[in-house]
Amino acid sequence: MRVLVLLTALMTTPVLVQAQTRAAPEVTGTWRVAAGTDVKSGPREVIIRADSSASWGKETVRWRVRDGKIWIALGGEWEIYTLRVTARELTLSGGDLQKPVTLQRVGPPSPLPAGGRVPPDPDVG
Repeated sequence: MRVLVLLTALMTTPVLVQAQTRAAPEVTGTWRVAAGTDVKSGPREVIIRADSSASWGKETVRWRVRDGKIWIALGGEWEIYTLRVTARELTLSGGDLQKPVTLQRVGPPSPLPAGGRVPPDPDVG
């Protein structure tokens, strides 16, 4: 009986360790709002890069993720949104949003355009 309990414990341990160490889905990529979604004057496509820059249209901002929130530096101050991300969807809520906005991953991030710069960190300076 003890051998059976020990074998069962040994067989399930790798599964538990794997589940605990699985990384959260990556936020970098190119994300697009579904057609027909009302985003008012907000962006329809966002490119989030590993260098901490994010772009939409001609706007480039700095971003960071902390404690389930994404911080976006706009105009020298952080705007903070609650973040939920899966392999295919990224949902933002809170901050200056009236309702949650969900974007679908459509591909990897494109590089920062030549001559483009990651804006300064508002906390440093």
